Amino acid sequence: MTDPLHTPHDRAAIPLAPSLDQSLVDAHMPTRLPLLGTRVLYIGVLAILLGLVVGVVAKLLTMLIGLITNLAFHQTWSTAFGRPAGHHLGAWVIVVPVAGGLVVGAMARWGSRAIRGHGIPEAMEQVLTNESRIPARMTWLKPLSSAVAIGTGGPFGAEGPIIATGGALGSLLGQRLPVTADERKTLLAAGAAAGMAAIFSAPVSAVLLSIELLLFERRARSLLPVALAAATGTGVRFALEGPGPVFPMPALAAVAPQALVVYALLGMVMGVAGVFITRLAYGIEDAFEKLPIHWMWWPALGGLVVGAVGYVMPGTLGVGYENITDVISGHLGIMAMALLAVAKLLSWSVALGSGTSGGTLAPLFTIGGALGGVCGWALAAWPPLHVDPHMAALIGMAALFAGASRALMTSAVFVFETTMQPHALLPLLAACTTAYLVSGLMMRHTIMTEKIARRGVHVPTDFGVVP
Repeated sequence: MTDPLHTPHDRAAIPLAPSLDQSLVDAHMPTRLPLLGTRVLYIGVLAILLGLVVGVVAKLLTMLIGLITNLAFHQTWSTAFGRPAGHHLGAWVIVVPVAGGLVVGAMARWGSRAIRGHGIPEAMEQVLTNESRIPARMTWLKPLSSAVAIGTGGPFGAEGPIIATGGALGSLLGQRLPVTADERKTLLAAGAAAGMAAIFSAPVSAVLLSIELLLFERRARSLLPVALAAATGTGVRFALEGPGPVFPMPALAAVAPQALVVYALLGMVMGVAGVFITRLAYGIEDAFEKLPIHWMWWPALGGLVVGAVGYVMPGTLGVGYENITDVISGHLGIMAMALLAVAKLLSWSVALGSGTSGGTLAPLFTIGGALGGVCGWALAAWPPLHVDPHMAALIGMAALFAGASRALMTSAVFVFETTMQPHALLPLLAACTTAYLVSGLMMRHTIMTEKIARRGVHVPTDFGVVP
């Protein structure tokens, strides 16, 4: 007689006393968990030291970008992290990004071609194909070339170069010490996480970025050192810059249920936008590949477009972190945000496609925030929806990056950490999830993986238990 309280499904479940069940052995699951071991402690200490170094390097990189920016646009000697807008160059401003592109092209040709691009795909490739071995020269070539590109008006963020530089420093440390390939990968990811944390004061999202885009695993032996490095990098930023959100904004209220549905739908729109932007960026790169001139001249041609757009809209030049603050704080009107989104997209996609050196995070957050803000102001015209344009701008920031990169948790947590808005967590998670869903249905690869996938590198997308 069958016991009605115990179905066949129950018999296949994990038993109350796991040590007594043969199914655990068949599933290759250990009956006793091992201790971590002293190697984790050793790599963790190295990660802390690496975080200290990368935190200082991040500060030096921002100072170098500030110096080049002030020299190029204002003819002043200052390392203050200024903005190109407000210059008195007139139409001559178009020449500045072209000059920067010429320097970056020369550095790429006679230094290392690997400095081209935004750094994360290149780091992923080294992790997947070269046992996380990044050439030592990248520790200075990448930040220097990026500082030149951004300082002369390139529409990139400082975070991409410092993430790449931190990863290169971690890889170099792993090559100089007797460590395994897995431990070298952990140090590379730790350096990258420390760089992102030192720029944005976002240690948790820095760890998540490393897991989702570099480690391709979540195990204590790699998670703990990466977390220690990210915490250390953030501590260095606090010591040098002080605490507080990187993108301050007015406090947001709790989200109404009907608004949560709207934000989830907005995430789907941003997922489509992420697919479009990814295809646009690589389509432009393919167009440059067809030009009958050497690739070292491409960044100068991209700089010509950057300069022309910057002449019309000076706010598109340079890092543009202040644009993000203006968008989420409601300092820009709906038309200004629409123009910013279009102009920044044109400038950044052409510059990135030309093969210059710079990051993708800040441009995507700027474009996504502006698009989300436009949608938010339009939807706010229907009071029953309870849509807050400031919240919509945050949704746009995170969801566009989630759709383009599929770094789902990184996107949601990053916007929370950089704005310190606790009521945004739920709509951020909903919107980033729907953006990821749409992107996964429409696009095989992401803005981070398309380049190396074209070279035949297989990028894992799922984590699972390895027997």
